[in-house]
Amino acid sequence: MSAPTQVLFDEPGPRGRRLNILLSLVSAVLLLALLAFIIWKFQDAGQLTAAKWTPFSYAVIQKTLLTGMWATLKVAVVASVLALIVGLVFALLRLAPQRAIRLPSTIVLELFRGVPVLLLIFATFLLFGNDLGAFWSVVIGLTLYNGMVIAEIMRAGILAVPRGQREAAMSIGLRGAQTMRLILLPQAIRAMMPTLVAQVVVLLKDSALGFIVTYQDLLYQVNAIGRNYNNLLPTFLVGAVLFIIINMVVAGIARYLETRMSRKTAATTGPATGED
Repeated sequence: MSAPTQVLFDEPGPRGRRLNILLSLVSAVLLLALLAFIIWKFQDAGQLTAAKWTPFSYAVIQKTLLTGMWATLKVAVVASVLALIVGLVFALLRLAPQRAIRLPSTIVLELFRGVPVLLLIFATFLLFGNDLGAFWSVVIGLTLYNGMVIAEIMRAGILAVPRGQREAAMSIGLRGAQTMRLILLPQAIRAMMPTLVAQVVVLLKDSALGFIVTYQDLLYQVNAIGRNYNNLLPTFLVGAVLFIIINMVVAGIARYLETRMSRKTAATTGPATGED
């Protein structure tokens, strides 16, 4: 007999449905009014004239924007991979049974997690910029901050796995490292996936802070185009759309991976069909 489904709220009646429809219509009208007001203000400020938007049809401008997008993606991908590695290492260090390992790793984690990422990027550039360059200064700053945040996400995910999983692994003779690698981490990663994706999106947006150390990413190129053609507002709107597209692609990839992992788990843990 299956367990009864828990209902979090009652099904709205006729009056409730009418109220929901009314609220939806009011919200739609308010959003349209806000959009119309914004367009009117842009028109009043002369930001919708053809002269402001024509530069985006130039091949050189399109190439510049694509170059900036590639620079943003490059620094985000490298920093994401390194941050995931750093996060996993520090999560395992914080879960170590030895206090001599846990305490120093906790101090380092809290230190870098408490410093704003902009200061980490700027400090890295000031100290090592001549040797590393702007790219690696941004990557290191993003890695140090986001790696520590990811470490806490991973630690919480591992601790959220039921204790019986660890005990069952130990009962069949698995050592600590094998239990972590084969039993705890796969389950924790599935639970952590949405939060990890959200942090990667934050890292992607934080990569725009490379502008402060003259890293020529998308924001740097957008600012340069806007100042050269005196159309800062349209250029920043185009830049915002490009950032949104990048984030949607990242979210789409994450949903694909999450779905694939869920199907794999369902196929592995489904009911056995033995012969009678």
